Amino acid sequence: MQFDSLGLKPELLRAVGEQGYTQPTPVQQQAIPVVLEGHDLMASAQTGTGKTAAFTLPLLHKLSERRAGHPRPRALILTPTRELAAQVHENLRAYGRHLDLKSLEIFGGVNINPQITKLKRGIDVVIATPGRLIDHMERGTVRLDAIETLILDEADRMLDMGFRPAIERIVKALPKQRQTLLFSATFSKEITEMAARYLKDPTRVETAPPNSTVEAIAQQVVRVDQKKKRELLSWMIGSNDWRQVLVFTRTKHGANRLARQLETDGLPAAAIHGNKSQGARTRALGDFKKNRIRVLVATDIAARGLDIDQLPHVVNYDIPNVPEDYVHRIGRTGRAGRDGLAVSLVSGAEHGLFEDIRKLVKVEIPTETLDGYEPTEPVVKGSPKSPARRSRGGGRGSNRNGQKASAQNRSGRGRQRGRGQGQRKAA
Repeated sequence: MQFDSLGLKPELLRAVGEQGYTQPTPVQQQAIPVVLEGHDLMASAQTGTGKTAAFTLPLLHKLSERRAGHPRPRALILTPTRELAAQVHENLRAYGRHLDLKSLEIFGGVNINPQITKLKRGIDVVIATPGRLIDHMERGTVRLDAIETLILDEADRMLDMGFRPAIERIVKALPKQRQTLLFSATFSKEITEMAARYLKDPTRVETAPPNSTVEAIAQQVVRVDQKKKRELLSWMIGSNDWRQVLVFTRTKHGANRLARQLETDGLPAAAIHGNKSQGARTRALGDFKKNRIRVLVATDIAARGLDIDQLPHVVNYDIPNVPEDYVHRIGRTGRAGRDGLAVSLVSGAEHGLFEDIRKLVKVEIPTETLDGYEPTEPVVKGSPKSPARRSRGGGRGSNRNGQKASAQNRSGRGRQRGRGQGQRKAA
């Protein structure tokens, strides 16, 4: 199937071609006709599947069919993070470059006055995080009574971040007659309940089970003591000449500390998390994309919505408490069928956490140790009990043949570290 068979305007097809795309992804093939026909939609799609274009393209098509006649926004896209809002806005501008439509991203961490000025001049599409949109609603600087289309992007993450009350308040301010689109990584019980509350007889699109992302990515576990992780990570990046690495930590403080330590090791690095200003986060991401830094250290929330093409390596420096976060993390690499490697550094205390991940993804993930970094910590079999530990739904799937060999080959198996360290052992 080609894009020109989906019924999109010539101006949109031209912009799609200029971005280098000719064939729609599965989620785009299924979602775009549904949206163009005016139906509500709930879609399950993993990171890197083209889900953003699955709603921005038909949205732009519908908005361009008639002039607004008023300055109020006609479409609202809610996202959980600033980074995702910026990504969606960039997507809208790229595909709408030949259309006379105006869009605005609204999020915290930046001066609110320029946002107010642009809203007064007139906007067709608002892309917002719930908190900052509530600020505008309370100030009376945005009106939502002309919204024709509501899009909830990464709705599962918005619920995880505690935005349910804000979303409820925002939806109450919208017209009852509207089209609503909901995108989520999975159809959990909470997402199904949200869809029943906000959507009318929605069409369901489920293009991939939860573990389909992990089947497409080479993965490996390296067992190592917690105190040796940073040294091992620096060696792996340097000896394998990894030029672009996204590293996940569990905390903001841990991200800052690791970025500083990597810089000390001679590896240009930057941290990105919620305490960083929007300007600092944008600069760090820009430097990473332009290869000015080799390592971007991020927390889960900050990394949500990061759009990095052809990212070759993801490292789980800290194993996530929530198994589903593993799928979101490694989905940053191996996008659109490209090669990618995800490495998890697992300490003895994290053994139980990773066993939960194995149960979720149901894909064989080879485990190794490295000479000079053999673990000495006792293995904790059970999962640690924590208030932050919760589930967002299970996954199904089958093992992928050849996974072990693929992961090992891409990680630079057999390279030697100075002083005789670094050779891998089967675990």
